[in-house]
Amino acid sequence: MPSFDDRAFVAAFRDTTLPASAFHHRDHVRMAWLYVREYGPVDAAPRFAADLQTFARAKGVPGLYHATITGAYIALIAERQLHGPADTWDAFAAAHPDLLSWKPGVLDRYYSSERLWSDAARAQFLLPDRLAASPD
Repeated sequence: MPSFDDRAFVAAFRDTTLPASAFHHRDHVRMAWLYVREYGPVDAAPRFAADLQTFARAKGVPGLYHATITGAYIALIAERQLHGPADTWDAFAAAHPDLLSWKPGVLDRYYSSERLWSDAARAQFLLPDRLAASPD
């Protein structure tokens, strides 16, 4: 798997030359973190959503896009940055390993399976239906 610096990683994602095999959960979180850093949380969400949908279409898997998962991760990343910003991806990843686990994942604390995997959650951002316990 090729290693990309941040700039090359974002560029390959945006122009859809990044191989699908190089874009797993951890890579999605890294990309979302890069968007939050570049655009701030308000502008990162729609930009990342649009670029992620473009990437999914280019890779032939448009049905994999999930609005609630995308929005929730952007919000979690932005909140974590507020309380202890990390200047590098490695520092952020080390400080927040719970964001890097897919199944089970951090969203299980906030969403029931029924809600998170519903057609409505895939199509548009839905608020959580669980109260999250502190990760501490």
